[in-house]
Amino acid sequence: MFKASDHPYLVPFDGSFNYKDAITSIDEKQLDDKEYKKKLKKQTEKLHDLQRIMYAHDSHALLLVFQAMDAAGKDSTIRHALTGVNPAGCQVFSFKKPSANELDHDFLWRTSTRLPERGRIGVFNRSYYEEVLVVKVHPEILKFQKLPNTPNLKEIWNERYASIRDFEKHLARNGTVILKFWLNVSKQEQCNRFLSRIDEPEKNWKFSEGDIKERGHWDDYMKAYQAALRETSRSYAPWYAIPADNKPYMRYTVAKIIVETLESLNLHYPKVDAEAKQRFEHLREILVNE
Repeated sequence: MFKASDHPYLVPFDGSFNYKDAITSIDEKQLDDKEYKKKLKKQTEKLHDLQRIMYAHDSHALLLVFQAMDAAGKDSTIRHALTGVNPAGCQVFSFKKPSANELDHDFLWRTSTRLPERGRIGVFNRSYYEEVLVVKVHPEILKFQKLPNTPNLKEIWNERYASIRDFEKHLARNGTVILKFWLNVSKQEQCNRFLSRIDEPEKNWKFSEGDIKERGHWDDYMKAYQAALRETSRSYAPWYAIPADNKPYMRYTVAKIIVETLESLNLHYPKVDAEAKQRFEHLREILVNE
């Protein structure tokens, strides 16, 4: 059985995580893009079958949360890791700047309305964690959130971490399996990808001047990620800090964690009882003799 604690990229549950110790790439000698693409294909084939079983079993949901700095590869990782999964059994949501309607609710509301049903995989491309990442780096955003009292910046982040832990524990108790991935890209690799977006016409649409502005807050974001992962990586909702400088390796690693987690549930197609089988035989005779 797969155990989260066995994985090298698992963020520990004891609050000891240090972003400076989290690697962004692996030894070049281990890299073989073609090999990792082959490995990824095998994992996606397994995931296709496991999702069908989970759908038939109808007792669990799977929630995948992806957070990362710009250009880390969230979109492509989601696309490649879930290739082949039945679209009817998978839902992907991206969370941008909150709308006026969303700001009229608590910060967990807009994501809670998009949680996956039992039997389905739900994917959050960014999530409620933005409230302790981008908002923590830019606390001036709080004045637009219609909070009942002026927030105490020494308390509000701990309150939000507590709300997130309670929220995720509640989901886990009720059958939602939660996996959270921080795609950990290096500052240099982000620079390279930004340059690619500028230099290659077919990628120009991906580039935004705001990306460069946010890059200037790199150290603040790293500290915000460290605090968020320390406070919310738990056995019922683990974080994984995935090296993101090499995309084929990153995609394969994410897919493998998803597959091993679903395999650990030990789910099987539901079996019918003897009485149902007897009815099936009767119905079979009716169909054959039409």
